[in-house]
Amino acid sequence: MKAIENKDYVARILFVCLGNICRSPAAEGIMRHIVEMNGLEQRFYIDSAGIGSWHVGDLPDRRMRSHGRRHGYDFTHRARQFSADDFDRFDYIVGMDEENLRDILRRSRHGRDKEKVYCMADFLTQHPTHHVVPDPYYSGDSAFELVIELLEDACQGLFQKVYPKNLLR
Repeated sequence: MKAIENKDYVARILFVCLGNICRSPAAEGIMRHIVEMNGLEQRFYIDSAGIGSWHVGDLPDRRMRSHGRRHGYDFTHRARQFSADDFDRFDYIVGMDEENLRDILRRSRHGRDKEKVYCMADFLTQHPTHHVVPDPYYSGDSAFELVIELLEDACQGLFQKVYPKNLLR
């Protein structure tokens, strides 16, 4: 694991969903892609985690990996569980829906922790009617495609917030 204390990081971002096998590893992979396309992989630390421990050590859901490949992404993160220590390690902790946000905030220890918590949908720019990134796990192909579409939009919005165009080379 790369040293997360690196002072040269512009941002340390953690994406969180329920089990860390669909939405959050996809967000991690999409954000990594955006950062790499801008030549900034040394300036960002990106990871993902799940609220629950059910899938710790697992690859993302095969359906999410398959849909990701169709869009040019490689989702290879191994699931891990979110912990209160993540508040010390990350600048942005981004939950996918209200339930995730409640669970994250429940683990916060003080106001500084809470200030780091965001909803992924807050970064959407092209999908104003979506207020969450829905869990596709019990749905079909169209749900996985929608999640990727929403995450591409929201990750771009988050990237612009963290690294505005005037900072790009």
